[in-house]
Amino acid sequence: MTDRATTVLVVDDDEVFGEVLSRQLDARGFDCTHAVDTHRARSLAAQQRFDCALLDLRLEEASGLSLIEPLLEASPEIRIIVLTGYASIATAVQAVKLGAADYLTKPVAVDQVVAALRGRPHEAPPAREVPADPMSVRRLEWEHIHRVLAECDGNVSAAARRLNMHRRTLQRKLARRPVGR
Repeated sequence: MTDRATTVLVVDDDEVFGEVLSRQLDARGFDCTHAVDTHRARSLAAQQRFDCALLDLRLEEASGLSLIEPLLEASPEIRIIVLTGYASIATAVQAVKLGAADYLTKPVAVDQVVAALRGRPHEAPPAREVPADPMSVRRLEWEHIHRVLAECDGNVSAAARRLNMHRRTLQRKLARRPVGR
């Protein structure tokens, strides 16, 4: 192993998350650079060779998946890990087909990210235990709907489009309050 630190390009439009993750990885011996959009990520990849890239799936202006091919073209040996808070089997399959080495869902432990960057997913910490009193599915749905609605600045039509549901269906769901936790 060389003395050179593993260089990591962190692409996440959530500036706070990206900076905190970069600092935590820097503290573990990685050399991180954070980009908040695809344009900056492409510019950095053209200027510098990265060993690894952590790509957020949903970026403000585009999908993180759109960066996989250009990053691999610039550096064929780069190890790409996709991070997302909106995991689905379809996007995981698409990410791997495009060349991603791993696909992790947020929230994610830094040790799990480190294991993925090093290509040792078996070192990942065990999954968290389900709490004794987990949130109901209705409550989780309600909170997700409200988070998307907040991201759309309260615009019900825009939120309905993002959630792939009819506007009136969304309005009915918003009128109901979930019971319990």
